[in-house]
Amino acid sequence: MLLTPAGPILLDAGLSPRRTRALLAIVGIDPGSVRHALLTHLDRDHIHDGWAACDDITFHIHRNHRARAMRSPIAHARFNIFTDEPFEVAQALRVHPLLVAHDDLGVVAMRLECAGAQLGLATDTGRVTPALCNHLRAVSVLAIESNYCPVLQHASDRPQFLKDRITGGRGHLSNAESAKAVASIAPTDAVVLLHLSRQCNRPEIARRHHDRAPYKLVVASHDTPTPWVPVPVRTPRADPEPPVINAPTPRQPLLWG
Repeated sequence: MLLTPAGPILLDAGLSPRRTRALLAIVGIDPGSVRHALLTHLDRDHIHDGWAACDDITFHIHRNHRARAMRSPIAHARFNIFTDEPFEVAQALRVHPLLVAHDDLGVVAMRLECAGAQLGLATDTGRVTPALCNHLRAVSVLAIESNYCPVLQHASDRPQFLKDRITGGRGHLSNAESAKAVASIAPTDAVVLLHLSRQCNRPEIARRHHDRAPYKLVVASHDTPTPWVPVPVRTPRADPEPPVINAPTPRQPLLWG
């Protein structure tokens, strides 16, 4: 979740509304204050079917995902369809989207700007490209997936078609691919590793690719809250306090606050 001067904004909504609201209450955020959710894509671990009954939240989705949304349980939710152009949310957050490879419809990587602070978000990105790195270059904080260890992936009992999907350039980033992206993007303050596979990765393995890194490293967990990570303002400004983040997990929305 992103906490802006105008209030909290969900980034993906893979948990049920009930679970999400309970977690928001734990971190001191009024669940009823959430009015917007930015969706990177519509896989079930990023948008739970239970949100179909929530008519008080606007879900912001890329136009590539509109047809799928209309065929899904959330078809009657309140949508704002965005394109590849920057747009504003709640008059507080400027979103710079970039559609990158993931399965058939792609996934949206985002550079998010609020009160002078900049955060990059890239999950389920499939592969590292110059366009992705340039889009997120030198953000203060980068939240990026580090999904799998190739050795554990190969040794797992997953069916071969699933392994091929994950590793084939349109699925997920390995630990090494994620670290390569981080090195190119060069965030100035912190990196949050997200979407670690519970079957084919380990936090200690993911961390090894960031030894002696000049930034703070946080590894998200699927079952425990991640500490808040401040997103510093890049240049001094007389603006409201910058947002901070709590990193996402494969089935948990990103929390900012």
